[in-house]
Amino acid sequence: MDRRAFLKGSGGLLVSFTLPGLLPAAHAQAAAGVDAAGQSVRKASTAKGDVDAWLAIAPDGRVTVYSGKVDLGTGARTALAQMVADELDVGFQQVDLIMGDTLLTLDQGQTAGSLTIQDGGGTLRRAAACARRALVTRAAAQWSVDAATLAVTDGVIATPGGERRIGYGELVAGKPLQVALDPNVPLKAPAQHKLVGKNVPRVDIPAKVTGRFTFMQDFRLPGMLHARVIRPAGPGARLVSIDEASIRDLPGVRIVRKQDFLAVLSPSEWGAVKAARLLQVKWDDPPHFPDQAELYAWWRKLPVSNVETPASKGDAATALAGAARRIEATYEFPPHTHGSIGPACAVADFRDGQCTIWSAAQSTHSLQGEIALTLGVDKSKVRLIYLDGAGCYGRNGHEDCSADAALVSQLAGAPVRVQWMRADEHGWDPKSPPTAIDLKGGLDAQKRPVAWQSEFYVAAQKGSIAEFPLLATVTSGIKRPAYVTGNISKNADVLYALPNVSTKVYRLTDSAFRTAHLRSPGRLQNAFANEAFFDELAMAAGADPLQWRLDYLPDPRARAVLEDVAKLSGWNHKTARSIRRKGDPRDVVRGRGLAFVRYDNDRTYVATVLEVAVNRNDGHIRVTDVWCSHDCGQIISPDGTRNQIEGGIVQTISRVLMEELRFDAHRITSVDWASYPILRFPDVPNIHISLIDRPEAPPWGAGEMAPATVPAAISNAVFAATGVRLRSAPFLPGKMLAGLKGAAGGKAKAGKVTMEKPATEKAVA
Repeated sequence: MDRRAFLKGSGGLLVSFTLPGLLPAAHAQAAAGVDAAGQSVRKASTAKGDVDAWLAIAPDGRVTVYSGKVDLGTGARTALAQMVADELDVGFQQVDLIMGDTLLTLDQGQTAGSLTIQDGGGTLRRAAACARRALVTRAAAQWSVDAATLAVTDGVIATPGGERRIGYGELVAGKPLQVALDPNVPLKAPAQHKLVGKNVPRVDIPAKVTGRFTFMQDFRLPGMLHARVIRPAGPGARLVSIDEASIRDLPGVRIVRKQDFLAVLSPSEWGAVKAARLLQVKWDDPPHFPDQAELYAWWRKLPVSNVETPASKGDAATALAGAARRIEATYEFPPHTHGSIGPACAVADFRDGQCTIWSAAQSTHSLQGEIALTLGVDKSKVRLIYLDGAGCYGRNGHEDCSADAALVSQLAGAPVRVQWMRADEHGWDPKSPPTAIDLKGGLDAQKRPVAWQSEFYVAAQKGSIAEFPLLATVTSGIKRPAYVTGNISKNADVLYALPNVSTKVYRLTDSAFRTAHLRSPGRLQNAFANEAFFDELAMAAGADPLQWRLDYLPDPRARAVLEDVAKLSGWNHKTARSIRRKGDPRDVVRGRGLAFVRYDNDRTYVATVLEVAVNRNDGHIRVTDVWCSHDCGQIISPDGTRNQIEGGIVQTISRVLMEELRFDAHRITSVDWASYPILRFPDVPNIHISLIDRPEAPPWGAGEMAPATVPAAISNAVFAATGVRLRSAPFLPGKMLAGLKGAAGGKAKAGKVTMEKPATEKAVA
């Protein structure tokens, strides 16, 4: 029975449920999506154009919203409820959300790209507006009055004098809405909002604070087994032999295998851990990765699948050749692991040819097809139910772990919980790919920019996210032609109004790194190079980097965030260099840097100023203060928006200053927090945020935007502090010391501390 048939047969009554602990018991049916008798209460309508596909109203007036987007710890569950409650005219506490359940919700695409509010929320908002209009119209017809005269408060429709009143639940009266989703339905004016734009306490925080929240890692099924997948020696390894006798003495332990996919199971988790450690396995382990010391040279030599030209204006080559001064630089950004604080976990139950998986995956609907392929069943036989995980930041290990659990359950014929270990998460999650960028710029005799030429060497992408090569899929012998890098794109072309511009993007295909999107994919790396190099040109021209940006940015909203952050930070170009603070050690010098981005060049505007303290003795760089001006249009939840901005800034500082994926010829070697350190609490900077709210504008995202400004702002601040230009992340102490040593030589020879090379030389640090 599909959802449409169920509604017709049941009169529209739906039992609402969501994660355990988030709703009153009367509205909290099992997370598996069954009623008290254990039967499925609903299947998602296939008609995205039906309001009934997105929300349902119970007789008691509670509203259940069905969202294909999920809450990855960002507060989306609360913000989406704010949008729906405001548009539907019900109380915030009347709204329950079902998120990411493939049986109950429609596919709204993966929860990524900071599009949950912009796209997912936009659909729910329109569905709520259509539902309200239909209900008010229904009441008006029932009372033979003009619908325009009726008012709605907390889901109760009333005539002007209050003589007649009827609640949404009573008005539904056992009937579905059967209303089309009108994409042009009028939405409320900002002045009418009671919840949107306000700080509403997040619904998930109380249970998380008290330890009552059900994270994915907490979920259990009766009679389930615990499993550990035995990873190959390296990504290119093949299974040669297994010594089953090596774990014969462990009670209740089993082994399942399908080609190179191997797992051990036990009634207890500790039993599975011991079995994984003791099982003797031999692998054929050929070399797989390039020489890390030659990473970027290897990267540039990879086959070019295609060349894109995001910008071409005037004749950059001729203008560059005739420039009075030419500057060249190469910027590099390394591959990273996602570094999720809690390793991935999933629970699966394969029985009677069908599989249900509880997963923290950010894209349950596309994963449904991937797992179906792995299991050799039809997609309709696979159901994923979303439960919150411990950190995401992109496609990390959740999807792979979910496929692991599904395949092990199928092979074992029992419900199974797979918990990755730290070495699994760091060693086997998909990585972000390397990036290399060459830039050339030219100034005329009056020190004005006359040419901008850039070439980006970035990862190619073949296939869709639904074709992602999961570990369980490929190791169990299923070939996947896809090479998915996770939307490594956008922001290669600059918004500055320069006379001659040439930007080319070379798409490279590699077979070494299994890659996927990681926060601000491509935009962060591309903006890093563009914004740092723009500063290089400004420095060569002797200009204030802020004023130069204002001079060449015609967009008033772009200028507004720059002017706002300048005021917020007290920006003064003349005093931003070689800053001394009271109490600083003698070897510490500070500087401030600035960066700007319009994310994707068509969404959120961000300008960031940050201050760094550089220890010239040991090369350590610390970001002490960050000022960020942020314009994402209409703000749904100011507190939630700040949370997103702060989290993105902190994580990106960690990536730029500390995080470095290490590998040898065979495997990833940075598989713990010692070999892959991240920023700790004592090093978190003071963060000052200015939100520019534009209630009349569409709401854009906030999760991935500010991070795109951080790498360049750090590079620019380090230069302001020391005269050393760092262009290859991460900015580790050794690189800083090497730069300072080179700068010292430059000072002795040229009389100034600078890493700038002569105008016609290529400058790479």
